[in-house]
Amino acid sequence: MASTIQALPTEVVYLITAGEVIDSFASVVRELVENSLDAGATRIVVYLWPQQWRIRVADNGCGMHLDDLQQAATAHSTSKIRSSADLWKINSLGFRGEALHSLTTLANLEILSRPVSGKLGWRISYGDGGEVVQVEVTAIAPGTVVTVSHLFGNCSSRRQGLPTAAQQMKAVQATIHQIAMCHPHVTWQIWQNDRQWFTISPAATTGQLLPQILPQVRQGDLQEIKLEIPNPPHSPLPTPHSALSTQHSALNLVVGLPDRTHRHRPDWVRVAINGRMVKTPELEQTILSAFHRTLPRDRYPICFLHLAISPDQINWNRNPAKTEIYLNEIIYWQKQITKAINQALSISSNNLKEAVHTTRVSKLLKAAEAKGGYNFNPQNPNENPKTPNSSLPTPNSLKAVAQVSNTYIVAEHSGGMWLVEQHIAHERVLYEQLCDDWQLVPVEPSIILYQLSPAQVLQLQRIGLDIEPFGEQLWAVRNIPAPLQQRDDCAEAILELSWGGDLQTAQVAVACRSAIRNGTPMNHQEMQTLLDNWQRTRNPRTCPHGRPIYLSLEESALARFFRRNWVIGKSHGI
Repeated sequence: MASTIQALPTEVVYLITAGEVIDSFASVVRELVENSLDAGATRIVVYLWPQQWRIRVADNGCGMHLDDLQQAATAHSTSKIRSSADLWKINSLGFRGEALHSLTTLANLEILSRPVSGKLGWRISYGDGGEVVQVEVTAIAPGTVVTVSHLFGNCSSRRQGLPTAAQQMKAVQATIHQIAMCHPHVTWQIWQNDRQWFTISPAATTGQLLPQILPQVRQGDLQEIKLEIPNPPHSPLPTPHSALSTQHSALNLVVGLPDRTHRHRPDWVRVAINGRMVKTPELEQTILSAFHRTLPRDRYPICFLHLAISPDQINWNRNPAKTEIYLNEIIYWQKQITKAINQALSISSNNLKEAVHTTRVSKLLKAAEAKGGYNFNPQNPNENPKTPNSSLPTPNSLKAVAQVSNTYIVAEHSGGMWLVEQHIAHERVLYEQLCDDWQLVPVEPSIILYQLSPAQVLQLQRIGLDIEPFGEQLWAVRNIPAPLQQRDDCAEAILELSWGGDLQTAQVAVACRSAIRNGTPMNHQEMQTLLDNWQRTRNPRTCPHGRPIYLSLEESALARFFRRNWVIGKSHGI
């Protein structure tokens, strides 16, 4: 069979960003693992011997024929691109053909491989510069095993400048976690010093895989959505010579629901594009902005975004490690990401999760086990029997039942009941209304404030208030935010706004002060109206300060708690 690995033409080499980055254990693992994924591997085993400076990666990929093995470690040899035009159609993790060649200059390299269709396996050792020094037939299952030994042995200063072995192993683990999230269908086994270190089992989606990487996060704490979105309107249409181009792109989003899980640092805002984790400050900031005013102060979201984009929309050839890219039409993608996050955070029949899966509610109910199947299945007599019974409320499906302590609204839906705190639910409604329509209305007579500092006056002017001197140490405020005009404590509210913050901070303060107070009695119609308005908000799970708004008690959890699955008779001791 003719070799599929070939040296790139000189003119293509000149267009490629120079050098694969081989600077640590993690970088070696990354390059070898990416080769395995490009080979179609579904099971990858990584062996690490940090004290011996040795790494081995075994996979069940397509393998290589002898001709390809003899060419694999020479400079700029690859099976993934052929011409300069292919640099704009990158659909693989590797494409420069330098990783193995670079390793031969820094370590001893040995590759065992057998193609799926081949009867023989081959073992090849490479010398400096990628020259083949030994070839022999070997017994091996279909796939490839790459062993890197004596890493940086010819560069003692490089070894001395590296972090400790423990720090390097931590970097290896982080690298594998990142790659596994982009390829959840792959089985991973990681060994260190001949002992199994950790494993990652395959999953249907990244959302199902994530709890293996973040054990403190439960499946019910996450929301995952997949969307097909059109390519940017200004992007070129697919042409016959760009066979990999598509008219649509895919967006896979996994978010931690803000009322259930968040982080002290923004370390779990992750972006991947076409199977590789990348650094894109513009998209990361878009994610953080979309979660603004849904989390407590100084807390950050858990969010993994994976975009599958037509290759001609991306320039991978900017950074040697391929972690930084140039993405065409960045503003378009930012808008799509914001819309997707808003959809994930909304409450609907498609994305509502049982709150009993969260630690907070599990402790309350003492019923943390997964949702079980029970024979108890009450039917609503007004329901159409042909319609499938769903335990998930849709917008406006919550029915107000009662008010507890003049603070909590008890709401019923087909799958159980909710407790909604009236003040923060109303606060979320008012805040989003203010964000959409910030109105300042004239007030007569003017509100007189006493002894304002210059900074306070400037702050009120910054958020749009008309304020002017009214005498010595007196100031007259001629207009106010519309929600405050009916309140008796309007002067106190304006004084609160003068203490600083941007317009959004002012909107939160106005919403909080204008919302119905806890302890206020509400009639049935008022409760129902509040529930309807709250369900229609963009981020109904938390108030603008990040507090959870509702507690969900699902029918299955109630049945489990009251043991309604017991057999009648046995429960009486018969």
